Amino acid sequence: MGVNMMSWSMQVALVVALAFLVGGAWCGPPKVAPGKNITATYGSDWLEAKATWYGKPTGAGPDDNGGACGYKDVNKAPFNSMGACGNLPIFKDGLGCGSCFEIKCDKPAECSGEAVVVHITDMNYEQIAAYHFDLAGTAFGAMAKKGEEEKLRKAGIIDMKFRRVKCKYGEKVTFHVEKGSNPNYLALLVKYVDGDGDVVGVDIKEKGGDAYQPLKHSWGAIWRKDSDKPIKFPVTVQITTEGGTKTAYEDVIPEGWKADTTYTAK
Repeated sequence: MGVNMMSWSMQVALVVALAFLVGGAWCGPPKVAPGKNITATYGSDWLEAKATWYGKPTGAGPDDNGGACGYKDVNKAPFNSMGACGNLPIFKDGLGCGSCFEIKCDKPAECSGEAVVVHITDMNYEQIAAYHFDLAGTAFGAMAKKGEEEKLRKAGIIDMKFRRVKCKYGEKVTFHVEKGSNPNYLALLVKYVDGDGDVVGVDIKEKGGDAYQPLKHSWGAIWRKDSDKPIKFPVTVQITTEGGTKTAYEDVIPEGWKADTTYTAK
């Protein structure tokens, strides 16, 4: 009898283990395919999405105030802790970094229904909806009625609406020369781009040069150039946004530049 019971228990354990291996755990929301990419020209219609939040309740999201875009100051102006992890069609492997969205919610009762603006500063690969914003605690609470922020955060996953809007950072475009940059290797983090907000192309023109040379997209909002010979500074940087706007910043990376230093457009 003991052998038969043990045999039955083992069979049940094997069936459960196989179910997890084949189908995964059956708790939690079902996986949903991502929606179409939200481009700079998609329009102004409100779209449906799911919202969650992470980090400290009144924080900026990541513990280091950074994220997958490479920013390190999302708790400060102009981000002001209003950051969001966009899923695949919003983050777009980093090419969506810096883009801006209006978000709002109508339920539960704590929702104000008023739109607030968030910035894409991080990535999110949770497949709980075609569009999913994993928001900084501050940003999630901003959708609530005044005084109801904490109650709304306790709701966990909620339905929300969103639409892409033009960014109004109110800051000059900045270029952070990343750690590890040297005369033959230049890595730039680009941020505070008004308008489209995101950057899909970066080119540089070296001192005395006539033509622009394209940088490769590294990750997040970081672009890099590997050169066989030393890069000649100062360097003019041209950025291209998703909507096709090209803007050049003459000699923005000066001669005598230093790694881990931010240079502001004139």
